[in-house]
Amino acid sequence: MTRRLRRAAASALALAGVGALLAGCSSATTATTSTTSSVETATSVATASSPPAVVRPLDVINAPTRIARTAAGPVGYREIGAGSPLLLVTGLSASMDDWQPIFVATLAAHHTVVVFDNAGVGQTAALPSPLTITEMANQASALITTLGLGRTAVLGWSMGGMIAQALAVLHPDQVSKLILAATQPGTGTALPVPAAAAAAIVSQNPATVLSVLFPPSAAAASQAYVVGILRYPGFYQAPAAVVADQAVAVQQWLAGQDPAGRKLGDIRVPTLVADGTVDALDPVANDRQLAAAVPGARLLLYPEAGHAFLFQDLTSFLPAAERFLG
Repeated sequence: MTRRLRRAAASALALAGVGALLAGCSSATTATTSTTSSVETATSVATASSPPAVVRPLDVINAPTRIARTAAGPVGYREIGAGSPLLLVTGLSASMDDWQPIFVATLAAHHTVVVFDNAGVGQTAALPSPLTITEMANQASALITTLGLGRTAVLGWSMGGMIAQALAVLHPDQVSKLILAATQPGTGTALPVPAAAAAAIVSQNPATVLSVLFPPSAAAASQAYVVGILRYPGFYQAPAAVVADQAVAVQQWLAGQDPAGRKLGDIRVPTLVADGTVDALDPVANDRQLAAAVPGARLLLYPEAGHAFLFQDLTSFLPAAERFLG
C-alpha cells in the first residue's frame, strides 16, 4: 500500500503542474498548522499538570534512523519526544515514513514515541519464512527489550493493530495500554476485505488508491496526509516480496490460523478500539467484534471516516488517544 501511495502522490502532483503543486502545498500547510493548534490546545487541557514539550513536525522528519541490535536481529527505529513510552506499529507494506509527521509530533509532546520498521522493511532484519503476525510481534518485543522501554503503550494501525494484539497476548508484561486502529480480530470470524476495496487498492489510478484510505468527503485530509509523508527525506517502502509475505500473514490472522489471534480474551490491559464508520478495507462489524473479544475494551467510531481515520480526524482522535493514554 505504501508503494502505491507514493506512486499515486507522485503521479497526481506531476499531472497538476508546478503552479498547482505550490498552491496545494500552501493549502495543505495551512490545514496542518490549524490542526496542530487544535490538537495542542485539546491536549494541553487534558494534561494541564504536565506542560507539553515543544515537538515540531520538522523534528519528526529530521529524526535519525537508529539500529537496535535485538535478539530477533537488527531493527530500524526512530525515537522522538520525552515522557512515557509509546510504540507505533504500522501496517501492510508501510515504512516508518507512513506516519504523518504532525501525528507523531503531537503524540511526542507527552510521550517518548518510538516508530520502527516491520520485518524485512528498511534496515530491519527479515524473519524466516513463513512470516506470521506472531513472529512480527516477537520482533517488536525484542525491540522493546533492547531499548529498555519496560511497559509501553502500543498503538497499531491496520496490520500493525494485529501485531499489537499479538504483542499484548504473547508479552503481556511489556504492554501497558493498547490502541487498535482500523484493524481486525484474529479469531477467524472477521469479515473479509470487501472485493471492491481489494481491487481498488491495487488500481493503477492514483485517485482510486487514495479513495480506499480516505472517503470523497475527506479530500483536504487526504492531501494533507500525502504532502506530510512526502516530506520525509529518502522516502522508502517495503520490498514487493515482503509485501506478499505480509499479505499471507494477514490472511492467516483473519482466518484464525495464528494462535495469538485466538487468545484475545487473555488481554488484560486497557484497550481502545477505533476506526471510521466507512472504512473501505475493514467493515465496522470487525471493530465491534474486536472490542467484544478484548475484555473491557472501549470502542470509538468516527462517522464518515475511512481506513486512515486517525489522520482524517486528527483533531478529534489525538486528544481522545491522549486522554486514554493518560
